[in-house]
Amino acid sequence: MHSLHPLFHPSSVALIGASSDPERIGGRPLRFMIEGGFEAPIYPVNKSGDTIQGLRSYRSVSEIDHPVDQAVICVPVPGVEAAVRDSIAKGVRAIQIMTAGFAEIDADGRALQAHIAQLCHQAGVRLLGPNSLGLLNVHTRFFSTFSTALNGLKPQPGVIALATQSGAFGSATYGMASLRGLGFSKIVATGNEADVDVAECIDYLAEDPQTKIICAALESCRDGERLRQALRKAARAGKPVLIMKVGRTEAGAAAASTHTGSLAGNDVVYDTIFAECGAWRPQSIEEMLDIAYAFCVQPALPVNADIGVVTGSGGIGVLMADEAGERGLTLPALPPAGREAALALLPFAVASNPLDMTAQVTSVPQGVSRSVATMLEHTAWGTVFAYLAHVGLSPARFATTQAELIAVARAHPQRRLVLVMLSTPEVNRALQAEGVAVFEDPSRAVRAMAALATLTRRRESLDPPQSARDAQGGGNARLDLAGVETEDGAKRVLAAAGLPVPPEHLCTSADACAEAATAIGFPVVAKIVSPDITHKTEVGGVLLDLQDAQAVRAAYDELMQRARQLRPQARLEGVLIAPMLRGGVEVILGVHRDPTFGPMVMYGSGGTAVELFQDVAFASAPLSSERARELLERVRSTRLLRGWRGAPACDEAALVSALCRLSEFAAAHADRIESVDINPLVVRAQGAACLDAVITLQGGASHAH
Repeated sequence: MHSLHPLFHPSSVALIGASSDPERIGGRPLRFMIEGGFEAPIYPVNKSGDTIQGLRSYRSVSEIDHPVDQAVICVPVPGVEAAVRDSIAKGVRAIQIMTAGFAEIDADGRALQAHIAQLCHQAGVRLLGPNSLGLLNVHTRFFSTFSTALNGLKPQPGVIALATQSGAFGSATYGMASLRGLGFSKIVATGNEADVDVAECIDYLAEDPQTKIICAALESCRDGERLRQALRKAARAGKPVLIMKVGRTEAGAAAASTHTGSLAGNDVVYDTIFAECGAWRPQSIEEMLDIAYAFCVQPALPVNADIGVVTGSGGIGVLMADEAGERGLTLPALPPAGREAALALLPFAVASNPLDMTAQVTSVPQGVSRSVATMLEHTAWGTVFAYLAHVGLSPARFATTQAELIAVARAHPQRRLVLVMLSTPEVNRALQAEGVAVFEDPSRAVRAMAALATLTRRRESLDPPQSARDAQGGGNARLDLAGVETEDGAKRVLAAAGLPVPPEHLCTSADACAEAATAIGFPVVAKIVSPDITHKTEVGGVLLDLQDAQAVRAAYDELMQRARQLRPQARLEGVLIAPMLRGGVEVILGVHRDPTFGPMVMYGSGGTAVELFQDVAFASAPLSSERARELLERVRSTRLLRGWRGAPACDEAALVSALCRLSEFAAAHADRIESVDINPLVVRAQGAACLDAVITLQGGASHAH
């Protein structure tokens, strides 16, 4: 049995701080449970000892002469610790603390919260809250919440679960959902998360037989790996997770003055983790509920991302096609046999995809349903949309077509039929009961189905479990990171990790520079090397295209003079001589140590404008070759590597290898590395080369451009 089972399925409940006033915070949970019909014993606890809302009250938990499975605490902050101790002594298995005024207030509140959490942990008692709006098990009518949303509605049983940190977000969501007729299995607001967090609730809901789809919302996440595991568990159980992340993190931007750190300074990492673990991130509550509704009507994901559109309006068809293209859905051409069948039925139609029936379809017997059937019968597309304007507002006139469409849907149970029209609630209910979703807005319909189709793809290519990712990174031995505060030191370490670093030499004299350049072959590049010069371009610290030994000697003197003049306190280690490489495509490779999820690998368009264009993507380290190739596909400028406008194609295999080696290095040194920048890495017709590198260690030691 899952450790959270006692929270959602208590065999008895003590409400500590119960009130006879049904409008007070201590009175509402009691009223909601009584009115809802919760059948397990409820024991109100109040110092007065009076009868409360028709139930016998007790002065303390210890006076209850029956076993108590769960305690719900609504007393003021000064009395919470005593209530927790009494509950533990009584033998409860779970505690909810609805009282606010803990870690969200001040340091004293944080200390008290931590102390209470430790008491529960030592006793093996699961704790929800403090500052929690409570939870609901809708099927058992366990309405342990003080949310005023229940004054005007009662959530109905269903297959949607909702787990959120914010109680206000949760009540707004299930209030909107209930007004749309959606039903719930479990609803929980985790509050301050002194113990139970949203990730663990997702883990529990992945096992819950009454839950088929999980909606969730995060404000923060303290255990990235637990969230990863929970999301993957739900995906493998066939339960889509729709998870919103509110707020933006500044942790990445503050971590390091590197391209990788600044680009990871928004919540792109959360997007990456959700996608890798088979979840979907809605951008609004409305979108979340649209997707949940579509799934509940037909509880299976689309078999593929191919769609067909049947419409009586060319304009609406184009609108839906545009939306589909932007959302990753594909509209394949109608096969010849399907085109012939459509024209045989509707000679006046635009027999393509979208299939425009035109208004004349009304003159053809069963024209609408036969058009939809034609598209389903002659294709293997996962979803077919039919735009029917406002015919559903006239149930009597629509009845025949409705029955025909239901028959079509029954004949294709593995496919999804979505109607876009204005309709009455009774029409909607009849269609939904047969697995046919109905949307008023064509764009919202497409977005919801696009999300479900994306979830299909993500489930098929789930990020491997932690053990597999650790094994992938196991081949990269721990390296000595001494000296990485300079470009020379950073490149030596990366070369040892298997990345392609061209032959370079650190020189401490003009003659040594000339000898190194002669050995490398002209032309060459000369760069100042100093752990104290963060951006070499600010001191004119790079000289390019040096053609002979005399130019190299002069370059050494010039670079040292510039550095001493502009950075007189800087430690100068010499000048780095490297080959002047031409051609190829510049990309950026990086590593960002996310404080929640650990090392994340970045790939994107390189050069000085990387932060301007932000054409980059992230993935968890380490990477397999397959996941590295998937990373390439998420960056628009990858097309430049494939012979853009007649240019020679570049060596993608070398780039994939570099990404894998960098990711293994990052995973093996996750406890020491803050970030890595390789900008640019030049990908050539054969091979690749790191032209500059930055390694920032945790604590601040680094070399930067």
